[in-house]
Amino acid sequence: MNKTVILLRDKAVVRWSMLVLLSLMMFFAYMFVDVLSPLKSMLETTRGWTSENFGTVTGAEYFLNVFVLFLIFAGIILDKMGVRFTAILSALVMIAGASLKYYAVSNAFIGSGIETWLNSWWVSLPGSAKLASLGFMIFGCGVEMAGVTVSKGIVKWFKGKELALAMGLEMAIARLGVFAVFRISPRIAERIGNVGAPVLLCLVFLIIGLLVVSIYFFYDKKLEKQMGDSGEEPEEEFKVSDIGKLFSSKTFLIVAGLCVLYYSAIFPFQKFAANMLECRLGISATAASDIFSLFPLGAMVLTPLLGAFLDNKGKGATMLIIGAVLMCCCHLVFALVPEAYFTPFIAYAAIVVLGISFSLVPAALWPSVPKLVENRYLGSAYSVIFWIQNMGLWAFPLIIGNVLAKTNEGVANPLDYDYTVPMLIFASLGVLAFFLGFWLKAEDRKKGYGLELPNIKKK
Repeated sequence: MNKTVILLRDKAVVRWSMLVLLSLMMFFAYMFVDVLSPLKSMLETTRGWTSENFGTVTGAEYFLNVFVLFLIFAGIILDKMGVRFTAILSALVMIAGASLKYYAVSNAFIGSGIETWLNSWWVSLPGSAKLASLGFMIFGCGVEMAGVTVSKGIVKWFKGKELALAMGLEMAIARLGVFAVFRISPRIAERIGNVGAPVLLCLVFLIIGLLVVSIYFFYDKKLEKQMGDSGEEPEEEFKVSDIGKLFSSKTFLIVAGLCVLYYSAIFPFQKFAANMLECRLGISATAASDIFSLFPLGAMVLTPLLGAFLDNKGKGATMLIIGAVLMCCCHLVFALVPEAYFTPFIAYAAIVVLGISFSLVPAALWPSVPKLVENRYLGSAYSVIFWIQNMGLWAFPLIIGNVLAKTNEGVANPLDYDYTVPMLIFASLGVLAFFLGFWLKAEDRKKGYGLELPNIKKK
């Protein structure tokens, strides 16, 4: 009798609808993550921020996740409380942090008593940057918790089915948020003359994301009830001691290391990319943002296709290696092509290559994790990877901001910076990721994790 129960996840329309709901939350979250990225030069001229200040604020997103171990706790909460509870919690945390960050960069903050007090200490960091950092720290806890939750939620609905394709589509929809915000953020800020305007818009979108995730809540609850009625064996209960198994797995740590190296050359670069293109091409923030917007757009188109290939043909470890090579080549173009030859066409081409790279690596990386760990602590596995990744995402905006300032001492105009050294730093991360990719492939060949095998199980 129990075997005749048809689960919600067995209905294609329902499981793909759940994917859309989860992806929309990440779409709005990614918009907020990068809403200030195209506005670096405007923040310097209107809010008195420096490159170091900008690096501090952008890196703050990951501070609590790394140093207060919030991501580890998020994984434990996810494995103990489930996907739907953690999804709602992460949305609420994102809204709280985003509200603070919006106030920090809004015109209402200028001249307020809070600004006066914040400006009275640690004077090298403006009061608006201090409060924006605090808000971004809180938001960062929510968005990283959401990322972990969505990953486990997709596994819950798609395991044994089109898992890599589903993860690829989720990432594609999320990256559409990056494309959208690079297109609209500088235009709104320039038209209204206020860097806070696009931040407010993205805050409203996050509130819509909370409503979307509330719909998911009810379907997830029904699926769990069906799973119980079907006689499906429950997972062995998660234990905190299971986290120790992750740190004792060499292959898992290689994946985590590859992740932190690769993503440290992507997301911190996103924060500085528009200003780098402004400086190299002598164009406006809007024009620079339009060029860079092709990066998430290209990744958005290719990732689902590569996910489908991975589901049916495999070759995950190989895709990781190729992705690292392409990423390194892109940053070397930005670093080493002489000014006389660095045209908009070259910039577009390099961005497209980076988009291809950013399709290959995530499409192969995240669906590989369930092959390495047991499902009962899958949430914690994703959390540990995200936690290690967050170390790089916190550190490299600070490093790049400081290196940019040190290598451009005496440069007052934010449109005249020389980005050669920062780009070489990003390229070096690609070289290290390349070697880790080879090591991972060797471990897979030796121990048979199936990283090169298809995800869809043949019946």
